[in-house]
Amino acid sequence: MVTVSLCMIVKNEENVLARCLDSVSDLVDEIIIVDTGSTDNTKAIASRYTEKVMDFPWRNDFSAARNFSFQHATMDYIFWMDADDVLLEKDRHQFRHLKHTLDPSVDSVTMIYNLSTDENGNVTASLRRNRLVKRANVFQWYGAVHEYLEVWGTIINSDIAITHQPLHPHRHSKRNLHIYEERLAQNETFSPRDLFYFANELFDHQQYERAIEYYEKFLKTNKGWIEDNIYACGKLADCFYEIGNKEKAFHYALQSFSYDTPRAEFCCRLGYYFLQCQQYQSAVFWYKLATQLEKPKENWGLINHICWTWLPHLQLCVCYYHLGEYELAYKHNEIARQYAPENGSILHNKSLLESILSFH
Repeated sequence: MVTVSLCMIVKNEENVLARCLDSVSDLVDEIIIVDTGSTDNTKAIASRYTEKVMDFPWRNDFSAARNFSFQHATMDYIFWMDADDVLLEKDRHQFRHLKHTLDPSVDSVTMIYNLSTDENGNVTASLRRNRLVKRANVFQWYGAVHEYLEVWGTIINSDIAITHQPLHPHRHSKRNLHIYEERLAQNETFSPRDLFYFANELFDHQQYERAIEYYEKFLKTNKGWIEDNIYACGKLADCFYEIGNKEKAFHYALQSFSYDTPRAEFCCRLGYYFLQCQQYQSAVFWYKLATQLEKPKENWGLINHICWTWLPHLQLCVCYYHLGEYELAYKHNEIARQYAPENGSILHNKSLLESILSFH
């Protein structure tokens, strides 16, 4: 059985750190906590789980802190998490099984990162990241913000999921934005990846005009990862919707198809465009296509799961309602209800359509 070091970087995480460590401490052989300047009880909480709690002076560089934490690992593999992440029970079982069965020739194991869930615990957004890596390879983190771990060799994709559970899921810290703004003020040349993630920060802080500027700069480099290109098209569509330019939003939804086969997320965007234009047959075409696509199983990019499950059916219900095809509307609403049985809009549609159909 392989041994595992858990490496974490933290700052002022007293409200979530114990929850994270409780979910994983019995699965790993060593815990290394690197504190970057906490002023609360984070270090005291960490000390309950490990003696290896160390300080690292913060210098606006996440990669530097993560590489420092990796340098202190001593086990066969390194596993990393953030303080507001947890391993749920089913994933704990899978992680334990992985430790007992992992071939030591494997260089990296990827895991699913569940970014958000709905009120019933269903995953609404996820992606995949390298999570467990062979220590002997001395893999390095790169990027001051939104850092990434560069790996190579034999990589396997596991079904284990890390679940992100922030205390304030809709609150966006200005920390990352400030780091980018400082770098920009110092006339630093941004890489394509920097342009992409700076645009994301601008979008999250509702600076839509500037976000458009940097997403477009990113796409014009023609050097972005395909999944980032597709994501940027989606965010550009969102930005243009926010500033009232539906035509440009439509344009970028279509542009996503130039990078890969259609994704349900963009079929739903196009369906929404036509729905807003009251072109219901065209909207039906795109929403129906969304229901016919197969969800990628090992896609590394962000997946908005509602677009692959209930949302297009809910919108087909709306379209067919406007077209006077109430039985079809009801059929698709019932399909949507199988995925989201407590959704208020779906339940409202059910009641409305049952009253109409019983009347007819």
